[in-house]
Amino acid sequence: MSQQEQPKRPQEPVKYGDVFEVSGELADRPIAPEDARMMQAKETSVLGHTQKGGIAASMQSAATANRLAGFVEPGVATFLDPDRGTSVAQTDVQGTRVTKESIGVQDLGQYVEPRPVSTAATGVSVQSKITIGQALEATVQTAGKKPVDQSDAAAIQAAEVRASSDNVIAPGGVTASAQSAADYNAAIEFDENKIKLVDVLAGATRKLQEDKAVTKQDAEGVVSAELRNNPNLSTYPGGVADSLTAAARLNEKGGI
Repeated sequence: MSQQEQPKRPQEPVKYGDVFEVSGELADRPIAPEDARMMQAKETSVLGHTQKGGIAASMQSAATANRLAGFVEPGVATFLDPDRGTSVAQTDVQGTRVTKESIGVQDLGQYVEPRPVSTAATGVSVQSKITIGQALEATVQTAGKKPVDQSDAAAIQAAEVRASSDNVIAPGGVTASAQSAADYNAAIEFDENKIKLVDVLAGATRKLQEDKAVTKQDAEGVVSAELRNNPNLSTYPGGVADSLTAAARLNEKGGI
């Protein structure tokens, strides 16, 4: 192979901002081998295994590419506050389990999974599918501090419509609360004074007149509604659309 035919070496390393929805200093940091190793260790400790195609696997692929290109050395970690390194945390909410993976104070991604529930009569654990209400409640754990805007209200409305067998939204339900919150927030200057998703979606299952397992079609409808009302043309990481999408994917696989 001639010199002209040699593959070109990448000009820049793969950075966190190239792979994940992160910002600030972290976005410009290269993903290093020790970062990936620590995240893999955390995933294994919490989940019992490394998630196939998950956060740690993505980090490992990027770190390997950076090492082979000579941008980072084996065993090197991205500089992080030692008290705010990699973390994998799980929270159980209304029959679902939310797993959130982070570096420092920034979230890299999250999974929503149904929890096994035991039947009193048989004592046998069965795997239930995630419902729309449960997926909405799971959003509280991943994006609960986000101020409610019109894209959130539209996504919540699409979710409630799809949970209803007759496509009718009840007055005073979760959609009405979300729309009122979005209208109120539009006139408020500072985020700390705005109504957050946790205020609207906490106990969402009880607020729905009907509920059903999330399907791929449900998730696509919610994603479409959120995108149509978002000037950035993107869904919010860990938000309503992301939670419904994660739930639909897991339901298609039949649970864990």
